Amino acid sequence: MSDREVTPDGAVDPGRGGLSRRTVLGAAGVGMGVGIAAGLAGGAALGATVGREDEPDRIVAFRGEHQAGIVTEAQDRLHFAAFDVITDSREALVDMLKKWTVAAERMTRGQETEPDGALGLGDYHPPADTGEALGLSPAHLTLTIGFGPGLFGPSASDPNRPDRFGIADRKPAALADLPAFAQEKIEASRSYGDICLQACADDPQVAVHAIRNLARIGVGIVSVRWSQLGFGRTSSTTRSQDTPRNMFGFKDGTANIRAEDTDTLDKWVWVAPEDNPPSAQWMTGGTYLVARRIRMDIEPWDRANLLEQENIIGRTKGSGAPLGKDGEFEEPDFQITSYGAPIIPATSHVRLAHPDQNGGAQILRRGYNFTDGSDGFGHLDAGLFFIAFNRDTFKQFVPIQHQLSRKDAMTEYLIPNGSANFAVPPGVEPGEYWGQRLFEK
Repeated sequence: MSDREVTPDGAVDPGRGGLSRRTVLGAAGVGMGVGIAAGLAGGAALGATVGREDEPDRIVAFRGEHQAGIVTEAQDRLHFAAFDVITDSREALVDMLKKWTVAAERMTRGQETEPDGALGLGDYHPPADTGEALGLSPAHLTLTIGFGPGLFGPSASDPNRPDRFGIADRKPAALADLPAFAQEKIEASRSYGDICLQACADDPQVAVHAIRNLARIGVGIVSVRWSQLGFGRTSSTTRSQDTPRNMFGFKDGTANIRAEDTDTLDKWVWVAPEDNPPSAQWMTGGTYLVARRIRMDIEPWDRANLLEQENIIGRTKGSGAPLGKDGEFEEPDFQITSYGAPIIPATSHVRLAHPDQNGGAQILRRGYNFTDGSDGFGHLDAGLFFIAFNRDTFKQFVPIQHQLSRKDAMTEYLIPNGSANFAVPPGVEPGEYWGQRLFEK
């Protein structure tokens, strides 16, 4: 993970487009997230007043070699949103990306989207900043952008879409909608998208504020296709973090790639020059984001006995150790047997997801738990919002997922109903805006 420095003023070159004062009330489908986020807050101090500028240790640098929010130490809260681009104007889209960049960098520093945006425009103008983050800490906010297949023209989800922005020839080969997997029930209203924004923070209100305000800035250019709130990270991205637990009560992401594993990141996460032709070199240093909304069948799982649960996962529920071992981080031994049967069952999640069973392939996981109330039958609508970063989705995530969906005993308790794949460009260098290398001629 690179050591990135915060620029002194936290701003993009004004010549590349400043924020306009919006006179619209906007972004239906995003603002509602504030109330939901408050319900997910748990012990987070939603109303605590803290000095923003007095807490530089709670600022994650926005600019650098790679985008923040990938190998950054995983925060505890998430607001993820996917957008459809509703304009055919390349100029309008680029202008929005410039404005988004300015606002995003300011918000990661704990500032309003523009100076005095919440109160300074006067009594008779809609504020440029919605204001719910006033007085709150930067909370390690990171904002990460990705581009979906449909932005470049035809895609599996929209085969008749034209090349609206003249960038079809710049589409990387690894950017395509995910194929169908066994046992899933994908809903279009929870899937796909032309652009994604991932906001991670230690405070849910800070994360929601970020997505809400970027959506407002984009009114008339983009519209929210779907969004998801998450709480309780389900993976660790640095060695200093303890392994968290998922909604099944098991430690999740024990074998995840860590930020300190730079050689592994270069091999399995960051896109290299040789991965693309000259027209798609804008992705060098970037990565691909896979997002999957996976509802867990909580009630049947809760009725399964402990032994069955541990055999399905392949780890003990208490320590997280592989079956047959004592420590969480011990390497699973798939050769150990008991009365002729493997200690770690052939259909266990740990065995089927292990690199040894997938040609050595690894992915960087960065998922979150979610709870979205109950369905019409009184069942908890809860599960895992799975996020993973990899160098080539179709050489890493897709083969692993095909194996899991066909053989993993845990699929009996999982209902994947949302799916998307995005190209995440490299980090934003000084003076650049999000996606500049894709759109510059």
